[in-house]
Formats: sequence, C-alpha cells, structure tokens
Amino acid sequence: MLINSVVSPGLNLEVAFTGALEGLGFSPGIAHLLWLPLPMLSVLVTAVVGVLVTVWLERKISAAVQQRIGPEYAGALGILQPLADGLKLLFKEDIIPAKADNTLFTLGPILVLFPVILSWLVVPFGQHLLISNVGIGIFLWISLSSIQPIGLLMSGYASNNKYSLLGGLRAAAQSISYEIPLALAVLAIVIMSNSLSTVDIVNQQSSAGILSWNIWRQPVGFLIFWISALAECERLPFDLPEAEEELVAGYQTEYSGMKFALFYLGSYINLVLSAVLVTVLYLGGWGCPFPIESLISVLGLNTNAPLVQVVTASIGIMMTILKAYLLVFIAILLRWTTPRVRIDQLLNLGWKFLLPLSLVNLIFTAALKLSFPIAFGG
Repeated sequence: MLINSVVSPGLNLEVAFTGALEGLGFSPGIAHLLWLPLPMLSVLVTAVVGVLVTVWLERKISAAVQQRIGPEYAGALGILQPLADGLKLLFKEDIIPAKADNTLFTLGPILVLFPVILSWLVVPFGQHLLISNVGIGIFLWISLSSIQPIGLLMSGYASNNKYSLLGGLRAAAQSISYEIPLALAVLAIVIMSNSLSTVDIVNQQSSAGILSWNIWRQPVGFLIFWISALAECERLPFDLPEAEEELVAGYQTEYSGMKFALFYLGSYINLVLSAVLVTVLYLGGWGCPFPIESLISVLGLNTNAPLVQVVTASIGIMMTILKAYLLVFIAILLRWTTPRVRIDQLLNLGWKFLLPLSLVNLIFTAALKLSFPIAFGG
C-alpha cells in the first residue's frame, strides 16, 4: 500500500519517507515499519474529517429546511458542534445490559465500522492520490460492505432486546435486498470501462470532460446505484432498521458511549464513502467538467512541471470533494423531504423493481458494448 506523490508519478511518498529515515541512520526494515501506519492514519483522518463536515452540514441544512437557525454558539456558525458531539459521546458512561452477550455486544460496532474504514483504501482523489490501486478495487468495496450487516445483526442479537433484534434483522434483510442491484449496476460500469480499478474507471471518463461521464451512458444505472447506496447507508426514506416510531432506535437501542459513537461514525463515513464512489463511477471522479489537459496545452504549459502537477492535483481533489458533497447535500435534503417507507415497500422496491431493472440494464449495456465497442468503452 502506498500513496503516490502529487509532484511526480515516478516518485512515491513511501520511497521518499523511508529514504529520509535511512539517511538519518535507520535500517531499511525499521524505516518501512515506521511507514506502515501512515497510510491507514491518513485514511482515518480523511474519513473522520469528512464525518465532522457532514455532521455540521446535516445540522445546518436541516435547520434551513425547517426554517430555523441550527447550531450557532459552538464556534463560529456552530462549526465546533460536531467536536462537541464527539466529546459528549467520548465521556458518556459505557453501559452493557445485564443479560447481553458481552463479547458480541462489543464486537458488533467494530464490525460495522472496520469494513467502512478499509473501503477508503481504494478511493482515488487523483491519478496518483490513493492508498492502494488494486485491480479489483470496486469489487473489494462491495465485498467489504457485505460485512457490515453481520455487525448490525450481531449487535441486535447480543443486546437481548426485542427492538434491537428486529432492527438487526431488518438491517440484514435490507442490505441483502439492495446489495445485488448495486453490484449489477457496478458491473455495467465495469463492462464499459474494461476494468475493476477505480483509477481506470475515472480515466475512461476523462476524454471529453462532462460529456464523457458515465452518468450520460448509464442514467438508469446511476439511479439504481444511488438508491441502493442510500438504502445501504440506511438513510431516509430507507432508515427502517432504526425507525424511532417503531423500534425505539433499532439495533442501537441498548448502546451508549463510545460503542454508540462507532455506529454514528460508521453511518456518516459510509454516507461520504458512497457519495465519493458515485462521483468516481458516474461523475468523472477528479475530472473537471472540461478537459483540463486541453487548457494546459492551449496555454503552452509543461505538463511535467512540478508546479503544474501540484495545481492539477489540487484541482482534482477539489473537484472530487465538491461532487461528493453535492450528493451528500441531496441525501440530507431527501431525509427532510421524504417520508419513511414501510418495510414491505422497502423490500418490494429492492426485489421486485430494482433487481429486474438492474438485470435489464446490465444485459442492455452488454449488448451495446458488443454492437458499438468504440462508443461504449471498447
């Protein structure tokens, strides 16, 4: 696992970091060991900062939708409110019910958060700005996301509470129902891109700016993926596993303190991750709406110049974040403008509508790819 350098594709931060340590007298083995925690630490910091921004946005956008002010006093415009929420959960008492299964009760929140954190390994913010460019990156994310319902079901069962158990069962049923359409929507993108690598999928959309984004070639797949992603994140109108009016708080009912904070983190990290993946798969990733390479050539700039590469990488990061948070904004608006569906409606939508539609979309994409290979990523 490595994070490639922004300045030069041939140089990576691992080589620079270990080389600097070796210059200070450290052995190559020690220098490599000191490097290993840094990629995961960068992923964790990125995910947590994304959560803090999303929590603040959720509070402010929700307040605007409901014509109220929202947080104002914890920092300017309430920007420190997410930190206050985190500190409150950190210092709250951690209570385990008397008849709960202690081991499963503790492992549940960990299993919910851990796969979501690992999924960030394959998320690209630029051509050379990702932790691990594995060849099956997008399917690795799908595989990791399938672990999360196990943690939710485990938490609901271990709580020894009927509401928690129902919430865990709903979470497992919901995840299974929507993971198949989501995977089929991704498979259509893979067929068009000839690759499972997230970097290759973005590069395949970079030829003509906004006109080459996959959202125009896969509009049905985009809608299927976005609806399925919202259901996987348990966002309204699909928050049946924790429906307050029916299940108190679902699988979270008996949790408090840091264990509840892990659920809280997992939910928001998953939302930001899903928005970034929609950006990568359908909205051109780090690509600008216009081909930036053409602008650089028109201006007569050297694309290999370090300053040009730094500016290009910065624009790519900014474009990825802007697109992702536009989708987060839409998800927050949906929370406050749509009613919660019933559990039977939720499952019917997944099995009886999205699944057949995703199959038709996949077959249609494969047929077009065979008929017009150049136009469809041949």
